[in-house]
Amino acid sequence: MPVLHNQVSNRELRARMLSETEPRTTVSFYRYFVLHDPHGFRDNLYRAFTELNVFCRVYIAAEGINAQISVPQGLFSDFCEVLRTAHPQLDNVRLNVALDNKRKSFWMLRMKVRERIVADGIEDPTFNPENVGVYLKAEDVNAMADDPDAIFVDMRNHYEYEVGHFDNAIQVPSNTFREQLPMVLDMLRNEKDKKIVMYCTGGIRCEKASAWMLHNGFKKVYHVEGGIIEYARRSRAKGLPMRFSGKNFVFDERLGERITSEIIAHCHQCGVPCDRHTNCRNQYCHLLFIQCFVCIEKYTGCCSLTCRDKLSLPLPEQRSRRAARGDRRG
Repeated sequence: MPVLHNQVSNRELRARMLSETEPRTTVSFYRYFVLHDPHGFRDNLYRAFTELNVFCRVYIAAEGINAQISVPQGLFSDFCEVLRTAHPQLDNVRLNVALDNKRKSFWMLRMKVRERIVADGIEDPTFNPENVGVYLKAEDVNAMADDPDAIFVDMRNHYEYEVGHFDNAIQVPSNTFREQLPMVLDMLRNEKDKKIVMYCTGGIRCEKASAWMLHNGFKKVYHVEGGIIEYARRSRAKGLPMRFSGKNFVFDERLGERITSEIIAHCHQCGVPCDRHTNCRNQYCHLLFIQCFVCIEKYTGCCSLTCRDKLSLPLPEQRSRRAARGDRRG
């Protein structure tokens, strides 16, 4: 029986992943449903995924599952069979296949049980997350984009919106979903007669947000089926006009999938057009920011001259300075 947690260092796991020659497929999926034994479900799924050499980040809760998966292409059908037999609710669950499978996305199997599969901060016991808005396929989304009575609402974080979004979509300026839910109610309090179209990366946040809007008195609520990933895939397959501009941020090693050629963001250091996200190389900072290739050289992959200078110090000195500060920042 396999160990049900990782026992190998991240560095070694990443090196193993990079040395692989077999192509992998990155997929994401979610499903809201009642799980009576999240821990038992998690352990069974962990064993099955280990046997298939799956790398992933999966959150499981009593309300369902939220998963981002990297599976060897030759085992993809076996992976689908595992889902089909793991729980009746996962039979024929919609899989959002990544638009970019040329780059590797995950290098370890990480599966956690949480209170919620997406942290929403909702404590209202009368809230019904199953009463969701109307699903919109890509062609419906495009029709809504031309409707003057429709308002597109981006339910992602600000750094996701910055590099790509639907035409004229409004941003809910926060870094957490739990903060966005009350904010969007306040922002649209005078728009209850409008059509509200919500979207996110793969559908999980905007689906719950649509239920929250309905719960709070909005009547015409819609959300993009499968999120940006499925919208882009279906639009390309059907030759539809692309109403999303830029890049779709993804929470894995790739940090983004190119949707259109437009670059709508700017380097945070010099201001040139750029939508390349990176993390500061100073591991005691690790800030996520946008950096162009010129600034990579100038700052050695760091977010500031301060972090660059600290990165050049001997490792013991870096650690001692961190200990003196008593925090995790650079």
